[in-house]
Amino acid sequence: MRIAIAPYILKFHQPAVTSRSVMLEKPTVFIKIFDEGNPDMYGIGEAAVFPGLSPEANEDLPMKYLQLAANIALGVPTDLSRHSSIQFGLEQAILDYSNNCKGIYYPSPFTEGKESITINGLVWMGSYNEMRARIKEKLDKGFSCIKLKIGAIKWDEELELIRSIRKDFSAEEITLRLDANGAFSPSDALEKLKQLSDYHIHSIEQPIKQKQYEAMARLCEETPIPIALDEELIGLAGDEREKMLDAIHPQYIILKPALCGGLSGAEQWIAMSKQRGIGWWVTSALESNVGLTAIAQWTGTLGVTSPQGLGTGALYSNNSPSRLSLKGDQLSFDASMAYDRRFFETLDWRY
Repeated sequence: MRIAIAPYILKFHQPAVTSRSVMLEKPTVFIKIFDEGNPDMYGIGEAAVFPGLSPEANEDLPMKYLQLAANIALGVPTDLSRHSSIQFGLEQAILDYSNNCKGIYYPSPFTEGKESITINGLVWMGSYNEMRARIKEKLDKGFSCIKLKIGAIKWDEELELIRSIRKDFSAEEITLRLDANGAFSPSDALEKLKQLSDYHIHSIEQPIKQKQYEAMARLCEETPIPIALDEELIGLAGDEREKMLDAIHPQYIILKPALCGGLSGAEQWIAMSKQRGIGWWVTSALESNVGLTAIAQWTGTLGVTSPQGLGTGALYSNNSPSRLSLKGDQLSFDASMAYDRRFFETLDWRY
């Protein structure tokens, strides 16, 4: 077997704002795995590296791809425990190849078009008026679970946004999730969580920055709102994962396969969480339609019933083709649509 890689820059339709940065574009890398004797049959994956979050997003990354390519040619395993994005992409490519190179990673009723996945509506940061308009748009489209990214505008304005939603929609009508991306400080986080608790918040992701285990553990113990760990999972491998869960005892964890050990790593997180009575759900991490499709297909095998944090691929102006479709808050796979590989044949593959 052989692999090839194709670096690619995804372009946002409009700036994507978080408490950490403003993004206009996002790099990614497509992976192709094939048999040298039949190069037209290939499996496709996406190594969805995330600069600023993926620990491996540094100058050593190209060398890891070279090592992986050499090891695959020799039939030797490669340690990818610290390279979640590559693990994620390689798993997809192998699964695609194993399922006859048709863009099917996990055959299931979902890929047959018989089942759908409920997702939350993501509202990106912006000005007060921008976020209010985006919230209205999601509600008008039929979402029953809204996730707000917070931490970029004034705290009073963010509270007013949340207050205005609850004024018109009860917790039974609309589920509210928040994502702080570590925007709170350990000294003011609990007070802000108490203020938010008046508005029946389902959960808040990563209220303070990761790697502050004592402070996060104290928050999880005292919080009036369930806390979901997100960035806290990134970069951990082996028994580090269990040690973190046992140290913090969160109410939920957020599974982003490209950042938490690939699809196999995410399954390990699920097993560890179930042992500890910790809830979880799956979230995409700005992947192209390749990675997003793989995550959706995998999620479709997990028997989930609560809203998942999966994107729709609509953020980018130059995305790869997709057979995913969204109606209301239901994400489905169009099994009747032909798999179009022409996009991948235009990429600059490096062997």
